[in-house]
Amino acid sequence: MGGARNPGASGAWPAGLQSWLVEGGGLVASSSEPRGFGFPATCPAPSAMAQLPPDVEEDECLPEYRYLFCPDLLQDKVAFITGGGSGIGFRIAEIFMRHGCHTVIASRSLLRVSMAAKKLIAATGRQCLPLSMDVRAPPAIMTAVDQALKEFGKIDILINGAAGNFLCPASALSFNAFRTVVDIDTIGTFNVSRVLYEKFFRVGVLSARISPLPAAHLPPHPPVLQDHGGVIVNITATLNLRGQVLQVHAGSAKAAVDAMTRHLAVEWGPQNIRINSLAPGPISGTEGLRRLGGSPARVSTKALVSPLQRLGNKTEIAHSVLYLASPLASFVTGTMLVVDGGAWLTSPNDTKQLADFKSSSAKL
Repeated sequence: MGGARNPGASGAWPAGLQSWLVEGGGLVASSSEPRGFGFPATCPAPSAMAQLPPDVEEDECLPEYRYLFCPDLLQDKVAFITGGGSGIGFRIAEIFMRHGCHTVIASRSLLRVSMAAKKLIAATGRQCLPLSMDVRAPPAIMTAVDQALKEFGKIDILINGAAGNFLCPASALSFNAFRTVVDIDTIGTFNVSRVLYEKFFRVGVLSARISPLPAAHLPPHPPVLQDHGGVIVNITATLNLRGQVLQVHAGSAKAAVDAMTRHLAVEWGPQNIRINSLAPGPISGTEGLRRLGGSPARVSTKALVSPLQRLGNKTEIAHSVLYLASPLASFVTGTMLVVDGGAWLTSPNDTKQLADFKSSSAKL
């Protein structure tokens, strides 16, 4: 990509095409070296591109990072990330910030997100606002969004990553346990999306609403109506693509989120709001794999039967979310991107787990 040159005698792009690349959102490193949309001036060699992106098991920032996308892909954007204090959400926040984005990371544990924010700021130099928020409580969400708008003046991207899951056969699943997962995954996703829509994304939001000044100190002229728009990425799962033992609660909740993604994409699309979902597969270094993956031997077996014969990592998921949230996906909405190495196509359904399972471990 980066090594391709114009076949003309000078090896330079025609002036008109070079101007179009720059003005159209791409960047040209020099008159003779084209730079594709969203990609760095010097693209990695094919052998380098075949390597896995770096990752670490713990909730720590990457010690080094090799850019595959343009470093300013999300320059000065603001992303609101639920579940951003750990796991995949933490890595999404880091990768976004490494691409010029400021972030708000929200979780029920203020201590967790505060510690995460310090790490993210130190590693990237971008701003990160930690907030305590329960996605099941709309008043708490409203307060958190107001704090974010007061701090940054806008929110461009919403990542719905808060989730709850555990292993349990349907016959042993309590009514409360099922409802709790749906409350967090499905209703929580709707709650945060709806609040962001009302407070900033929707057409006709008054600019005065997000002003940090009291109404009495605002200019006398009428507030200006603004068409902000926005991007929402819902983190779901592949559980609903096939029947999965011990996962009726999570599979049902995530299936509802995927349906919600399509409905809202249709309703909110005319207001310049793109909504997609992303379904990760088994990802190393996550609480989900530790709690749901089983023994190391079982995890290894699951990895080997997938088409790519390995687990994914958090950086790979973050890169995929980065794509969906960026201008690179400007015409993508209402769809689900599966990032699981093809695992859902080939992974066996281990019904032996039903016999081995002890339901007492499934209580919330």
